[in-house]
Formats: sequence, C-alpha cells, structure tokens
Amino acid sequence: MGLTLAQKLIKSHLVEGEMKVGTEIGLRIDQTLTQDATGTMAYLEFEAMGVDRVKTERSVAYIDHNTLQTGFENADDHRFIQTVTKKHGIYYSRPGNGICHQVHLERFGIPGKTLIGSDSHTPTGGGIGMLAMGAGGMDVAVAMGGGTYYIPMPKMTRINLTGYLKPWVSAKDVILEVLRIMSVKGGVGKIIEYGGEGVKTLSVPERATITNMGAELGATTSIFPSDEITLAFLKAQGREKDWTEILPDDDAVYDEVIDIDLCSLTPMAACPHMPDKVKTTEEIGKIKVDQVAIGSCTNSSFVDMMKVASILKGKTVNPNVSLCIAPGSKQVLNMLALNGALSDMISAGARILESACGPCIGMGQSPNSGGVSLRTFNRNFEGRSGTKDAKIYLVSPEVAAASALTGYLTDPRDLGEAPDISMPEHFIVDDNMIIAPASVEEADSVEVLRGPNIKPFPKTEALPESIAAKAVLKVGDNITTDHIMPAGAKILPYRSNIPHLSQYCFAVCDETFPERIKAEGKGFIIGGANYGQGSSREHAALVPLYLGVKAVICKSFARIHIANLVNAGILPFTFANEDDYEKIDQMDELELSNIRERIENKNEVVLKNITKGEEYVLDSSHLSDRQRAMLLCGGLLNYTREMNK
Repeated sequence: MGLTLAQKLIKSHLVEGEMKVGTEIGLRIDQTLTQDATGTMAYLEFEAMGVDRVKTERSVAYIDHNTLQTGFENADDHRFIQTVTKKHGIYYSRPGNGICHQVHLERFGIPGKTLIGSDSHTPTGGGIGMLAMGAGGMDVAVAMGGGTYYIPMPKMTRINLTGYLKPWVSAKDVILEVLRIMSVKGGVGKIIEYGGEGVKTLSVPERATITNMGAELGATTSIFPSDEITLAFLKAQGREKDWTEILPDDDAVYDEVIDIDLCSLTPMAACPHMPDKVKTTEEIGKIKVDQVAIGSCTNSSFVDMMKVASILKGKTVNPNVSLCIAPGSKQVLNMLALNGALSDMISAGARILESACGPCIGMGQSPNSGGVSLRTFNRNFEGRSGTKDAKIYLVSPEVAAASALTGYLTDPRDLGEAPDISMPEHFIVDDNMIIAPASVEEADSVEVLRGPNIKPFPKTEALPESIAAKAVLKVGDNITTDHIMPAGAKILPYRSNIPHLSQYCFAVCDETFPERIKAEGKGFIIGGANYGQGSSREHAALVPLYLGVKAVICKSFARIHIANLVNAGILPFTFANEDDYEKIDQMDELELSNIRERIENKNEVVLKNITKGEEYVLDSSHLSDRQRAMLLCGGLLNYTREMNK
C-alpha cells in the first residue's frame, strides 16, 4: 500500500510513535515562524527553557499583527522581539515587510519541510508542499529549542479536483465549497490533501489561498503536491534550488475522498457569523454593502491584487462604500507601485493600508454600526471586526472589487469579460527588511530590551489530589478563541501582559465572567462541541489559567486549543455521554475527586455535581501518556524543567 503525500512527509520526519490514526506521534520540525501577537510570549517561553540558540534549520519572527502605534506597548514588543531573536539565532521580518504567511511563502518555504507557526493559518505553506501546521507559542518555543512536536496521527482526506475554474471564479470559491461540504469541524483530526487533474490548473498563490483556509475546517493541515507549478513559483522568486518534487503514491489509500468539479463552481460568500455558512452570491442576492476590505494572508498575493486593480481601473468606488486594500507583502506592494496598478487602485478611491494583517484581526477599519462588510479574509466570527453587530461576509477578491463599485453584493460575472492576469516570470526580490541574527560569537553582546508591558509567564502548579470548584461559565457549540480571548486594537497590544488581558476574557459571551471567577478564586468551564476553534493564540488558555480555570469540560475540542490547554496545565475532558452537558447549570458546585491518581493511572474520571447530587463520566482517552505527565507537572514548562533535571 502506497503513501499519501502527507504520510510521506510525516514518515520522513517521524521521531516518536507509529503512524496509526489517533495515536500520538512526534515530528522533527525544520522551520518555525512567529508573529508579534503571539511571538512575545513564545520568546519569553523560549528564554525560560534556557536554550542559547535555536536548533531549527530556519526560524523567522514576523511583525504583522500589532502594527498600530497607539501607545508604547506595540513598539516595545517589537523592540523586544527584534533583540531577543537577534540574540538567539532567529531571522526578523520588520514591520511593513508583510504578512507572515505571504512572506514565508515567497522567501522561506521549502517543499517537503515541516513548519510550525504560532498562528493558525500556518498551513498556508501547504500551498508549496510543506507539512505546515499552526501551534501554540509554547510548542513553537520547544521546537525552536530542538524539541519534538506532537500531534495525534491524522486521518487522510483527499479532495479530488477535476476541470478548471471558469472566468470570475477563484480559489476562494474552492475553499468556500469545501467548507460548505465539510463544515468548520469537518476537518478535525484530518489532513486535507488536494489532488486530481484540476490541481495542475491552480497557481501556488491559488493553492495557498485554499490551504490557508483549511484552518477554518479544523484540519491539522492542508497540502498540495510539489510539482512543476511549484517549481515555476520558486524559480520566479529566485529559489529554484529549494524545489523538490513531492507526489503521493499512485496506490495511496485515503480515509475519505471528496470530488469537486472546478467547472461547476460559481462565485460564493460565507455569511455571518461562521466561515461554513456558504451560499452562492446568486442565492444571497443584491444586499447593500457598506464596506469592502481586500487583503489578509488569504487573498493578498500579487495576482489577487492585479485582479482587483484591473476591475477598478478607470472606475470609481461607490460613494456609499468604504474600500480598503492591504497588499500582503512589501514585494507585492512594490511591484504594484512600479507597474501602475497601485495608481489604478488609488484613483478609483481605494484606501491603501500597510502590508499587515490589519482589519482581519480587528486592528483598524471596523465597519459602521450594523454595517455589511465584504472581506477577502478567512474568518467572520461575531465581533472579530471590532463592531459586534456588523455583518461580515467572506468573499473572493473578484466579488469584493465588483461589489465596491456597485454598492451591493455583486456577482462579478455581471461585469462582462474577466481580466486575464498571469503569474509573473520573475518577482522583484529585495530582502532588505529581513534582519539576520547575530553570529554565535556576537550573540553574548546582544542586549535584550524589555518594556514595562512585558510581564512574566503565569505560574503553574502541579496537579492536586482533588479539585472542587463551581461551573463559573457554561457556553454552547463552536466557541472560538475570539470568544475566549478577543483580538482587536484595544487588546492585541497586551499579548505579553496576561493580568491586563484577563479583564476581557469571555467578554463576548459574558462580561461578568472575569469578576465572577476572581471572586470564586477558581472554576470549571462547561462547553459544547468544537470548543476552542479558530486561532492558535495560546492566550486563550493562558488567560483562563491566570484567572483560575482548572478544567474545561465539553462535548469536543479543536486540535490546537486542547494542546494549548494541556501546555498550560488546564485539564481538558469531554463528556462520555454528551447528554450530561444539559444537566449542568452555571454555578453548580462540581468536584473532581482523586483526579491526580485517575490521570496518572488512566482510571475513569468522574465529575461530581454536588449541587444536584449527580455524577457524570468524563472521557480522557484523547490524552497521551506524555500529556498526562505534563498535566501532573502543571503544564509544559514545568514538565520540560523536570525532564531536564
């Protein structure tokens, strides 16, 4: 039996475990990336491990999230990251150089390599045949120190693409169709592998758009073959030496196969407030649009921008629409400036934003009250835009640009002939905003600069014998990391200040939660299905840890978040009987008796409801022996220290 593309990469990087679905495997990591919203904490964790220099082939720190300088906090964090990376052997991409996933694809990604990043959209690298996965900052710190990265061995899903995209239909419509079919939890425990003749019709930026939004499926990662299309992209970046052909075996066996005829797709949109609420533009109809935002790590490539510029050329944005555009990298922005496309955008009335994440994470450009905003981004969670009652639709660049001109949701096919934009044979390469680290000899003389906003990592303690606490919060299905720990311009600057962040924890669900758990001193969280979907931000675990959350008990977890909970020393359990979820009310008195012994010996875990005089069996079978040991120690940092004694 042959191997899938992903299985080949897993096998070549396997350090621990067997490739048996559901069991824990350990992987050697070749590359890492961080961004500044998660990077500060990741580097504090790296320092705490006492490793002098990174052990990976290439590690890069990007500044792309917290770029609004409304106070000293962001500037201080950037200075800290620049100095700590210089000292420890990490490359530094300066503010303005671009979004981490776009730049990494352009300049650093290598087919066949493993990459983990402290950003959930790291699977963008799958567009060039990398095994690229989002992870918590602590896992990234461990990998930088030469440690192994652990995941449950995933199932293999093949999405078989046939045909070709018709004019005005784009890669964004492909991934929206996949989300429509599979849902936001349909990829949990799976790697999504794209194949079929249709793959040959998609460029690397198109492939990267599709793998990027695989994060919205809950998938471990998504990946395309590395083929002649990949080679052409790398050659255009002056990196053809990095190319390796990587294809699945002809007799590879998949756990699931989904067929999609590219010819059958039409322009689509994800409706508020979830990426899988997908309809065609025709089904939605011509709704009035207040704002259009084009960019993000999903749709900010040179080709995407050129399509937008071609649609806007010689026209004027509707007077009732605010249009903002953020090219994904300095390379893209510079090429647009030199070929005149940037002028076409500006002349049409577009507002050009910095090459950064910006509105995608709520960092500026919030819509008007109750406004409709069309965005080429990857997430449309409630409140993520900064305007809680805004209605956010996820669309392709073609739909976005067409709608900006008309003032209502527009099927771009109504515009007539589609622009013919092809990949450039050569990109303009200038890496002058990427700073190389100090040499080993120079590293000792580098001073790490810290601002007053940078606070120590929250202390964790070994697991006690028993835990008694109230159900301080009960939430429903599909709770995202944005629900747990919101993003946005007011909050993101404090990513290294857990005490400050704590006042916003679960504010989207219940503004009284922080004060209530502070009054109790500790507590349990009760949740529904797919708890913790969305971002890899470990702050969604660290802030509850700081507030005193001892366990999260729910119907099911998202992959990265459950790993982050274990890393933080918070117990993650699921209900053996999902109906028991309904029996617990907020503020019920609960108890996990003899929990240390039960975790250590893999005994049945029972949750006692003291208020109601009931007991519920909990499932801990998803915890590996390593994770159990981590929980006994109080989390990954404590565990690492114990192992290094």
